[in-house]
Order: sequence, then structure tokens, then C-alpha cells
Amino acid sequence: METESSSTTRLPVTVNKPTPYTFDLGNLLCNDANPLPPSTTLSETDLSAAARDCAQALLNQLLSTCPITKSDDSTSLKLSLPAPSTPLPREKPVPVEKPLTKWQEFAKKKGIKDKKKDTKLVFDEASGEWVPKWGYKGKNKEGENDWLVEVDEKKERKDGGEQDARRESREQRKKNVRLNERQAKKNAQRAVGKA
Repeated sequence: METESSSTTRLPVTVNKPTPYTFDLGNLLCNDANPLPPSTTLSETDLSAAARDCAQALLNQLLSTCPITKSDDSTSLKLSLPAPSTPLPREKPVPVEKPLTKWQEFAKKKGIKDKKKDTKLVFDEASGEWVPKWGYKGKNKEGENDWLVEVDEKKERKDGGEQDARRESREQRKKNVRLNERQAKKNAQRAVGKA
């Protein structure tokens, strides 16, 4: 009776071909210039044998030429690949760098760094819950629906009419949104003009 290990033969680790392979290790590419059998006699085993030989030759080349380093905790190995030498085509052109907005130019000139945005939520002391800073039930709308609104006596209406603090805060918020949209359009137009 034949055992399983004797029935499966191990293929050799070294691969010898009449025309040597060419490699681009940065792209993990192995070029085989050796011809395949004619398409009339080409079988699946011929293709799998050629693929296996290319893969084995690529692994041999990687292990013999690339530096191997061990991780700090000695649980893994790292193989450092060289820079690719074969240029690969792109489906789309290389993206152009976006021009800086007016604010970004100013911040760069003055040395102002971006502030990390922590979250969109803020803790509301009155309700004891986390609420969004803006938007639906946002903290920026705080006091709009209160039954009692404090009126600033220093502010007077231009037409001499009655002052509506709720309406004024809502109008100010909408005005800020429109201003922000106008500035975004100007930045977009400036970016098109620079490109």
C-alpha cells in the first residue's frame, strides 16, 4: 500500500529554463520569455506548470536578493522590496494638487495650525445628554424654542418696531450659512482661475 507522502512528488525548488526570467521585484513581476507549446497541444497542466515555475523563480529571487528583517517581538519577518522599475499604466490621469483656499493661504502665511475636530457632539448640561453642535436639535439652536427669551435693550430695530429675538437669531444663523456658501463659491472660482 502506497502512503500519501510517496504518492505526491515534490517539485524542485530550483527552476532552470533556456531563457532566464527577468524580474521587477518592486511590482512582484516575473517575465517569462520562454515559449509555450502550440495552442493546439496546450493543456491546463502546461499552463499550471509554467505558472508554478514563474512563482517559484520569483520567490527564489525575492529570498535571495531582498533584505529580510525580524520584527521587535520576533513573531514576524519583513521583506523589503526595491523600488519598481516597470512603469504601469494608469486608468485615470494623476490627480492635480488642489489649490489652497484663501483661508489656507492666510493660515500658512501666519503659521496657524489646523485644530483637530474632536467630535460633532457636545454635552448639554441642562438635559444631561450629548447633542450635536449643529443641525437637527443642535446646540446652536439653543434658546430658539424657549418660552421666554431675553431681549437686549441696547439693540433697537431700525424701523422702530417690536424686537423679536428668536427671529433675529434664526436670521443671523441663516445669514452665516449664506455667507459661508458665497465664500465656498469664491474659493471654487479662484481654484478654477489658478488651474
